[in-house]
Amino acid sequence: MSLPCVLVAGGGTGGHVFPALAVADALRALAPVEVVFCGTPRGVEAKVVPAAGWPLELLDVAPMQGGGASRAVRGTIVAGVATLRSFGVVRRWRPRAVLSVGGYASGPVSLAAALIGIPIALLETNSVVGLANRILAPFAWRAYVAYASAARRFPKSARRDFGVPLRRGFAPQAYVPREVPRVLVMGGSQGALALNDLVPQALGTLRERRAFDVVHQAGRGRDHAVRTAYERVKVRAVVTEFIDQPARAMADADLIISRSGAATLAELAVIGRAALLVPFPYATEDHQRRNAEEVAAVGAAVCVLQSGASVSRLAGEIDRLLADPILRTSMAEASARRGRPSAAEDVARDFLGLAGIALQANRDDRSEGSTTAEKNLLECGRGVA
Repeated sequence: MSLPCVLVAGGGTGGHVFPALAVADALRALAPVEVVFCGTPRGVEAKVVPAAGWPLELLDVAPMQGGGASRAVRGTIVAGVATLRSFGVVRRWRPRAVLSVGGYASGPVSLAAALIGIPIALLETNSVVGLANRILAPFAWRAYVAYASAARRFPKSARRDFGVPLRRGFAPQAYVPREVPRVLVMGGSQGALALNDLVPQALGTLRERRAFDVVHQAGRGRDHAVRTAYERVKVRAVVTEFIDQPARAMADADLIISRSGAATLAELAVIGRAALLVPFPYATEDHQRRNAEEVAAVGAAVCVLQSGASVSRLAGEIDRLLADPILRTSMAEASARRGRPSAAEDVARDFLGLAGIALQANRDDRSEGSTTAEKNLLECGRGVA
């Protein structure tokens, strides 16, 4: 007898894909269910989803934003063709429900399912609702959100404020200030050029007045240049392309300097650490700025826009935070109050209910196969944010 099926549609970036994988793992831990992903060949999902052991349907979908009228027209035509193909995908798998996680592929698959009468749920991890989920909002039976500003886009009856689903390993860690504070710089798998350039210079201006340790994730192929930058300013730093165990690295840090993607901020909140956020200014609809401002508003972080992130400004903020363990502790506690360590399971339980799939008794832990998949995923897509 075949298992009941659900589809997870969308992807493109790690910010879409990794929360979706966390939900998929939680679904498998809670019920006997077949989880099938639908994405594009160009997205992160094309690599990491198969590595994690999940089946993946690929659709050719093009961007509709950021390239003027010609891109919008072409993207609309391609999306229309993809929607027609999606009917075949939906009919072949016959899912009980579809979870849209945002990104180019989420629209066609979810729309096709909705037109057939299959329940649709949306997972929106950012403070600004993405284009695909905005289009799908009228069809959504559920909207799983992490930010109040995003929740307002959906009917109250559909909203579920569960937070951002995270990979295993992220759990609350009480903050105890180190005698020599540690600065962790994280910029995702590709690094963050602005952080790679500015942070070593800023820390270099502080080395004679303050002791600190540095761990810097530079991104693929960028570690040598960043290591050289620290050597130039005579700051000892551990520089690596990737951090294999980000949860441990965050827990070991006193101050984290990073971009402000939704998944990164959720990880920071679950662990509970002070942060200096420099939002990526070219994120769609400037959603990273909105993310960072919401976190800063509750006292969990300092937000410095890249346009104003001079070496002197960053140095001043870093110096202020490193000098005050009481302030860092207060920020860590404010961050932890935002944490949602059970987000993946909360989404999975509600989504299974929407799909009409019963929970399986005595399955409180993830399967052994899930652990193997996570190891594969770490090797294949580590650090993507």
